[in-house]
Parts: sequence; structure tokens; C-alpha cells
Amino acid sequence: MRAVFIRHGQSTGNAGVPCHDLASIELTELGWRQAREVARAWTEPPTLIVTSPYLRTRQTAEATIQRFPDVPVEVWPIEEFTYLRPSRWNGTRSSERMPHLERYWTDANPTYCDGDDAESFGALLRRAEAALARLAALPSPGLAYVFSHGQFIQAVRAVVTESDLDDRGKMLRFWRKGEPPAISNAELAQFAWFDGRWHQRTLSE
Repeated sequence: MRAVFIRHGQSTGNAGVPCHDLASIELTELGWRQAREVARAWTEPPTLIVTSPYLRTRQTAEATIQRFPDVPVEVWPIEEFTYLRPSRWNGTRSSERMPHLERYWTDANPTYCDGDDAESFGALLRRAEAALARLAALPSPGLAYVFSHGQFIQAVRAVVTESDLDDRGKMLRFWRKGEPPAISNAELAQFAWFDGRWHQRTLSE
């Protein structure tokens, strides 16, 4: 079984527009172009297309779904990691949230939850593990295109490549101030299931 995870195209939130509902953030014009480029670039039809329930991932998947109309599409709980309570920060810009982001990641407490509608880092890792287990249980050989979010894909990669670390160890490596996102808009990450575990692969393998 192989799974290619795709981060959604550029969203209005990525472009600095204040957001009020994390689930309904839309793609920008650039994001729509990125989605079409992803769809055109596929060299192999998938056996399954998966999206998160958030609008920007479903929009990113649209062109791929149109290219492969006979492939089943499923919505899984692979939405973005929300670690600051949305009700406190709705309508704010990322620059306003930065001091609180820094404190959250510096404390590196994987069991801490900021409040209603937020989740702990440990809960994010459990969601990533659950998605990988669900993919591993699919018929093999198979190929899934999984449209998700940057930090969720980063968590999947941590589960696969940092299995020697506990939750806190993974959290300490997860975020670095001032560095570009670990997974860029419309970036792909491929994983393969064999020998009883997941492995990260380059897209040429």
C-alpha cells in the first residue's frame, strides 16, 4: 500500500487574511492553480482519494477527483492541528498569535489542551497513527491520494520517521521559529507500507 499526502494549496489564511472559522477557509487564486497543477502532474491513477473535512482540502482535491471520476472519495478526520482555542483567536492574524505559539511550543507539553475545540499534541499524533493504520488496512497493492494539512502531514511523517522518540521528543522537533513551514502548500509526501510498517519514500521510488 502506498499513500501520497498532499497539503492543500495556498489558502486565504496562508495569505494573511484574518480567519473566523478554521474549517471554512478557502483557497486563493494561487491555491486553485496549485490544485490544478497537482492534478495534471499525477502519473498513476489512485485506488482511493481521501480528503479532510475542511473546505480548503476539498477544494484542492477537486481537480484530482475530476481527473479520476471513477475513484472512490472518502472524508477522514485528518484536519489541521488546532492547538490554540479558536474562540479566543478567531479573526486574528498570525502575527498576533505568535507570542502564544512560541510559549506553547517552548513548553512542549504534549498532553496540554488549550480549551474547547483545541487538541493536544498527543491527540494529533494519535490521529496521525489512526490514519496510517486505516491506510495500512486497505487492500494492497493500492495507492491513496490523501489531501490534508501541513501540520497533520508533518505529524504523519514524525510517526513514521521518529518512532524512536516519545510524544515530547517529537514535539520538541516539530516547530522552529522563523523557519519555513515543514510542508509547503501543494507539497507531496509519499509513504509505503511493507515489512509490517510504514516507510517514507521519495516520489520517484
